[in-house]
Amino acid sequence: MGDPGLRRLVLGTLLAAYPGPVPPDWAVDLVAEGLAGHTLFGTNVHDPAQLAASTAALRAARPDVLVAIDEEGGDVTRLAHATGSPYPGNAALGAVDDTTLTHRIYAAIGVELAAVGVTVDLAPTVDVNTADDNPVIGTRAFGSDPARVAAHSAAAVTGLQSVGVAACAKHFPGHGATIADSHHELPTVDADAALLRARDLPPFAAVVDAGVQAVMTAHIRVPALTGDGPATFSRAVLVDLLRGEYGFTGAVITDALEMKGAAVAAGGVGSAAVRALAAGADLLCVGAKVDAALVERVVAEIIGALGDGRLDRARVEQAAGRAAALAAWTRDALPRDLPVPPAPVPAGLGYQAARRAVRVEGDLTGLGRPLVVQVHAAATIAEGRVPWGLGPHLSDVAQVRVIATEADPAAVGRLAAGRPIVLVGRHLHRLPGGPALVGALAATHAVTVVEMGWPGRWRPEGVRAFVTTYGASHANGRAAAEALGLTD
Repeated sequence: MGDPGLRRLVLGTLLAAYPGPVPPDWAVDLVAEGLAGHTLFGTNVHDPAQLAASTAALRAARPDVLVAIDEEGGDVTRLAHATGSPYPGNAALGAVDDTTLTHRIYAAIGVELAAVGVTVDLAPTVDVNTADDNPVIGTRAFGSDPARVAAHSAAAVTGLQSVGVAACAKHFPGHGATIADSHHELPTVDADAALLRARDLPPFAAVVDAGVQAVMTAHIRVPALTGDGPATFSRAVLVDLLRGEYGFTGAVITDALEMKGAAVAAGGVGSAAVRALAAGADLLCVGAKVDAALVERVVAEIIGALGDGRLDRARVEQAAGRAAALAAWTRDALPRDLPVPPAPVPAGLGYQAARRAVRVEGDLTGLGRPLVVQVHAAATIAEGRVPWGLGPHLSDVAQVRVIATEADPAAVGRLAAGRPIVLVGRHLHRLPGGPALVGALAATHAVTVVEMGWPGRWRPEGVRAFVTTYGASHANGRAAAEALGLTD
């Protein structure tokens, strides 16, 4: 039989996950045995009362269990995955550029999380989105200007933590310049240290100064710093840069180790866990598809690495200590007996913010009751399948959905029957067939484009108006429909 003390030590560095709305016995038992905590996903969330009961069951196993979630507002939401978030995301908040508003939005999100027993928000995203074709950050970023992103990142962190929810800034050292998705491959950022310090790192410096409790690693390769591997496995990034140069003393949390940017690079989740710990990570986010057997395999791999010299016990003790310190902060920050359903936040705060973010270029007069055409866009793994668009907000307006590469502009034109067309999309500029569809329709009809993704520098020719929402949350959709005069 193995050393139970060693197993408990290793469990103290792991964030697991479980399927469904009710924590299975193994998930609760692992918490009692020392597991640092669980990350919640949309499949774990049905309604506030159910979620509060789930987190209470985890706390009954151990009061300082970490309960983490990706609740960024905007396009990445777990609490509102069935309807879309009532808050705009970072890009919209960056467009408004009111740091007091950003603080208020994140405090409101924090109140909702605290009320259902979540203690760590894996947010905000503080990447500087400098690549218009970035497939995974985009509207999750406060913008493309490092100074603006830094200011709003600090406001978001202080907002969340003011209500007792630990913030986790991500994705260090910066995922904003990538044109690949680390869920599927290992992206490369060809930048030297000087460019990183000027472009990607200022928001991380700002959140460290703001007292952020946790920082999440990026599964990206920065050859100037990381060599051939991802930042998650780089001591130069996690220790020399983040701790040594920027003075961060909190917990370093990995992005999900099941992601191909980490798992493939290491040869499996267990090997990835060992390499991340050795590099200086403290809390290992295993991923979304986790069962008891996977947790035990990861534990066994780490214990094996301690035995064969790949890992030093003092390093694992340090990691578990930082995870425990984070848990202590969440336990002591605010009492957990907050009301369910969540305490009220200022009425309509997210919708008011989304309205302020809408930008209109061109002429919206004479729209009347147009034909609304929503162009299909696949969701990233980070976003998941969350409803988006103008549909829920339309009043007496016809809507059709099309796939850009399959749509027949002439058929769409016949459906319009002389009415103006409002074409709604997400990141249309990089959607296969998107620009061509816009151009074909604009050649024969009065077309208004509503861009609910990252707009970048692309502006279609020949359209009457170009409306930008900087996100596709429920609040963003409502704000766009109101701007177009298509609501009640």
